[in-house]
Amino acid sequence: MLTARSQLSKSLCSTVLALLALTVVLCFEPRAAAQESRETLPLAQVKPGMQGYAYTIFAGDQVEKFDLEVLGILDNFLGPKQSIILVQLKGPKVEHTGVVAGMSGSPVYLEGKLAGALSLKLGIFTKEPIAGVTPIQDVLNAPSQPPATQAAAAQQIGLPIEAATRTGLPSGSALEPIDTPLVFSGFQPAVLQQFASQIQGYGFVAAQGGSAAPRADDGHLAAGDMAGMVLVQGDASINSACTVTAVQADRVFLCGHPFLSLGEVQLPMARSRVITTLSSELASTKIVNVGGSIGTITGDRLTAVTGKLGAPPAMIPLDLTLSSSDAGVPKQKTLHFELVNHPKLTPLLVAITTFSGLTQNSLYGEGTTLHLSGEIQLQGHTPVQIENTFAPGDSLSPDGLPIALTMQNVFTRLFVNTFELAKVDRITLRVESVPGRKSFAIESAWLEKGEAAPGETLRVRVLIRPYRGPARVEETTVRVPDQVARGTALRILVSDADLLNRASRGFGFGFAGAGGGPTGLDQLISLLNRERRNDRLYVGLFVPVPTLLWDDKELPNIPLSQINIVDGRPAPGSVQVLRESLASEASIPLGGPVSGVISLNLQIR
Repeated sequence: MLTARSQLSKSLCSTVLALLALTVVLCFEPRAAAQESRETLPLAQVKPGMQGYAYTIFAGDQVEKFDLEVLGILDNFLGPKQSIILVQLKGPKVEHTGVVAGMSGSPVYLEGKLAGALSLKLGIFTKEPIAGVTPIQDVLNAPSQPPATQAAAAQQIGLPIEAATRTGLPSGSALEPIDTPLVFSGFQPAVLQQFASQIQGYGFVAAQGGSAAPRADDGHLAAGDMAGMVLVQGDASINSACTVTAVQADRVFLCGHPFLSLGEVQLPMARSRVITTLSSELASTKIVNVGGSIGTITGDRLTAVTGKLGAPPAMIPLDLTLSSSDAGVPKQKTLHFELVNHPKLTPLLVAITTFSGLTQNSLYGEGTTLHLSGEIQLQGHTPVQIENTFAPGDSLSPDGLPIALTMQNVFTRLFVNTFELAKVDRITLRVESVPGRKSFAIESAWLEKGEAAPGETLRVRVLIRPYRGPARVEETTVRVPDQVARGTALRILVSDADLLNRASRGFGFGFAGAGGGPTGLDQLISLLNRERRNDRLYVGLFVPVPTLLWDDKELPNIPLSQINIVDGRPAPGSVQVLRESLASEASIPLGGPVSGVISLNLQIR
């Protein structure tokens, strides 16, 4: 009995130890792609007919292998010394899905060596999954090329006739970059439709997805995993997603082609996790969740997107607060976002995020007048003050869209300035919603008398008509300057804010490089902050004496002799001369957008 028990005990111990050993092996066994040799295969050693394989994720975190065969080499295909390896994918999954959006960057191995990154696809509706592979030397040493040259990579490139003949493909066949999904989480399709033309103009392929909670292993990247750029994060997110080609220490190489050809950048990099792959004859795509930030995207060039693991760069905080009143009870809700700081991306991202946050807010409702206020804080500069009112229109576009377009316009003017890069610290916006349409049209205006003496204060009456309401008369005063010569005819302009802005600053107002435009970021901010608000009725008195606009300075009542002297000194185009000067102005707040203009003449006796 003792011997039998001893044997049984030894047998159980052996079994337990064996299971523990197996568990340790399974736990620490590297993933399939990570087992591959780090050795690379030069393009010169790639030959037609070679058999190989690649790695990607079709669902979950499982990196899967699929086979491929080299069809040929397309020399100088993307440009001088920028060749492409043409391959045919093989296996049940890829023959069912074809080349999938999000597959770009998938590492390709030939003879067990890393040969390149999957990057191009052959058109749509093709029966066979034909793809292009960027050679690994070009991925690891992405060439720096001018933006115009890089942009060509995003277009369809027809196969040369001899290449098509050699590979057995139709002469009209064209290769194009595999789509890199731009994953929108927290955005409804109706929001994206409002900006569809701009999104497509950037070359984005919009896809809806979600976000996943950050995990401890997000930064443990291996070839075949997925990662991408972070453009927006917070209560909604926008991220790109493609496949990792290689990881060398803390350097990451992915996509195999450019995302937007931005060159050197500093954008957050995040892990992407695949839910499933949607098969489609038009365009198969991966449905992904975006995980935690894992580092910085440092380059976006012709043959690869590159990144560095570690802490992500800072983003721009955007706080959007919406307040309204329901049956006299005030309600308020605040959303928080973070956006990348990039001249080409930030204006559009601000517009999309603001519009989405506003219209998808439970306090938002159509048919309300919206008052926008806030500020943009910039490093080393005075904040840009935001204030305007927007009333519902008769068009089918959402009432909140003008707010988004206004914010896009402001950021475009800040970022296209030729003086210095605008570094934004924070954006704070507040939108107050008031039931009903509060807008006003200027119908008529008149003076209490048709002539006045120098120094006299004159009453001006204006007939305004509220939307679907009875007309009413508003009254204000303007003062005639003491120095006006007798017998002079003055002009009184009764108008909305935009027309008075243009009348007093010229039609080049607000555009860098136009006559009278700013010559520095501080001057541009000053001009933005001095723009009149659209919910006021303005009355301006103009005298027939030239105004000299020099950079952001307004010099009214300048004698012609002095204008002739000064006009020759500044750089060409930096001075503008208006034939009259704004001598005084008055305004009446009305609580809603004002439109219209009336011009009156006043004779000085």
